[in-house]
Amino acid sequence: MLYDTYLAVRLRRQSEDPPRHVAVVITERDLLEQGAYETLAAFFEWAVEYGAERITVSVSVLDEAVIPTLRRELAELSVPRPMAVRGPDDTEQAEEPIQISIGLGGKREFTETVRQLAEAVDAGDLSPDEIEAEQIDNRLVFREEPDLVIKTGAERLSDFMIWQSVYSELYFTDVNWRDFRKRDYLRALLDYEDRQRRFGA
Repeated sequence: MLYDTYLAVRLRRQSEDPPRHVAVVITERDLLEQGAYETLAAFFEWAVEYGAERITVSVSVLDEAVIPTLRRELAELSVPRPMAVRGPDDTEQAEEPIQISIGLGGKREFTETVRQLAEAVDAGDLSPDEIEAEQIDNRLVFREEPDLVIKTGAERLSDFMIWQSVYSELYFTDVNWRDFRKRDYLRALLDYEDRQRRFGA
């Protein structure tokens, strides 16, 4: 606890704004570990405490048969703000402050967006010359770009928000989700604050 306090004091002395939108990438196996949902609930509290207005969790899934179970478990979580959960077949946009993607990979989401654009062009509702980045943004399930993306356990994003995260700051930690603590979140925030954001420049 003393070390957590030290990190929190360091963070509060920083002059930079905290990330407004924080995302974390985990796997279905992470959620099968004992205490995983308690860690997730605590993560939401930490993010809100340190200034996040939007929180996105991406759960990569190998077996879609587990999705109904994950949905049920997530529905029972105590969360500090309204939450939306979307799965692989969902197309409704998530607007809530806390957003969870279960098995809806970036490639799948982007492919569905391209399909919608093609249908709009085919129907005469949209000209190919009118297609800009905004047209894609407006059709994504998860529209907002994260400021900070945290990946636990491995240095790969597992097909996470390939369109939205192009300018995000990426933070990889060797700590597995089951062992992720407040101090690990504070370290990620400090790392974010120490970076000079270039937004692709």
